[in-house]
This record gives sequence, structure tokens and C-alpha cells, in this order.
Amino acid sequence: MVRTLIVVPARYASQRLPGKPLTLIAGRSMVSRVAAMASRAAEALGEAEAVVATDDERIQSHCRERGIPVVMTDPDLPSGTDRALAAVDALGASPEVVVNLQGDSPFTPPEHVVAVAEAARTSGADAATPYVRLSWGALDQFRVHKLETPFSGTTLVHDAAGRALWFSKNLIPAMRKEASLRAAGGLSPVCRHIGLYAYRLEALRRYVSLPEGHYEKLEGLEQLRLLENGMSIQCVEVQPDRIAIPGIDTAEDVALAERLVAELGDPLDA
Repeated sequence: MVRTLIVVPARYASQRLPGKPLTLIAGRSMVSRVAAMASRAAEALGEAEAVVATDDERIQSHCRERGIPVVMTDPDLPSGTDRALAAVDALGASPEVVVNLQGDSPFTPPEHVVAVAEAARTSGADAATPYVRLSWGALDQFRVHKLETPFSGTTLVHDAAGRALWFSKNLIPAMRKEASLRAAGGLSPVCRHIGLYAYRLEALRRYVSLPEGHYEKLEGLEQLRLLENGMSIQCVEVQPDRIAIPGIDTAEDVALAERLVAELGDPLDA
């Protein structure tokens, strides 16, 4: 029985980095890196499987040559979330939980995948997603990053039970008395979102059937569609990975990733 299906959407087309899933990072393709992390998470979870969902025969052939489970999906699907559901249906599967592990996030630790999958299964929420609470030093760096690229990086706020209240490309929450907060401890109240999602299957089907939300469109954040329609998201605090790159979108990102692998070691060799 497959209780959890981890899907790695891998779309060939990319304006900034064509053929992105096949791009090599320290000698290994991006899609094979993500698939390896997904496989490790599936093994840790038990009663779980991992599969790549692609729209291109080149990626399909690449995966098959390496023994990576892969399914073909419609190239016209609008998002990785839609592709994740298409993979479920292509496999004829009925898992309790579907994890959407983005195909351009090759350094997502398996522990993060396990954490959100378990939260989606046990919390009673429709979905689950992870975050890292920023230290004050990390927050200072994040603010500089936002000045340069304001729509890169997402923050969230949640209630006492960990249920998401909101996500934004703006830095939330605002802090009226930041100086006293800094003096009180090393961690800020700012939670940086990690773009990894686990859905209960029925919630995923509902999400895909819903039209794009008003605030989803304004912010460019698909998870807001759930909140705008009264659905719940469990937020799970995780520890940052040593190679903390949220996604690979450009040749410069690839170069940075290779430098960090050379400096800090390759997670796949751990």
C-alpha cells in the first residue's frame, strides 16, 4: 500500500534556463538529484513511493536510463501542483498524501519531505508546508536580498497551533519594537517559507479544481488559493540545510550551487 506519493514535477521549458531538469550540478543532473532526495524520503517514510512527472521525452529517457521512476504528463498543465495530481492519476494511485517536491530544488533535505508528509497525514489540515525561523543575522541578509529582488523569497505567519494565517512576498510580520525583540533572543519572529507542499489527496483534487485566487494572482503564491477558499495549511518548522538555495532558476544559480557543493560537500554523498 502506498500511503504517500512524492512527485517531482520536471518541466523541460524554462525561459531563463532551458532544459533545466537536465542541467548538471557538480556532475549530476538536477532531476536526478531531486529524485534521489525523494527516494531517500520515501524510504524513511515507509509505505511511500517517489516518481518524476515530466512533459518531455528527453527527461523521460534520462530518468529511465538511471532507473528513476517517471511518468509523462500533459505539457500544457499550468503548474507543478497540477502535474503532481496528473502523476497520481497516470499511476492509478490513491495515496493518502501527495508531496509536491519541486524539480528545481535539488538540495531539499529528505527530512523536510518526511516532516511535511507526516504533518499532512496526522494534523487534520488539508496541506502542510515547512518554514525556517530566521535568526536576526539571517533576517538582515534577507532584507538586503529583498531590496535587490523583492519578489524572491516568501514569509509566513501562523497561529499557535501552526496553522497558516498568511503568506506574502512582503516581509511579515512588521515589528514595531524590533530593538527590544533583538535584545530578547537570537531568533527573530520572521518565518521564511520553503516551497515544498504535502496535500491530502482530496484536498489536492479540490485545489486543482478551483480558479486562481485574487490574492494568489497578486502575490504570485499558489498556496493562497487554499487560504482564500477556507482550506487549512499546517506549517512545520524545520532546520535550514547547509546548502540553503531555495531553487535553481538561472546559470548564476547553477554556478553558486557548484561552489557551495565544492565548499560544503555534496549532500548525495552523505
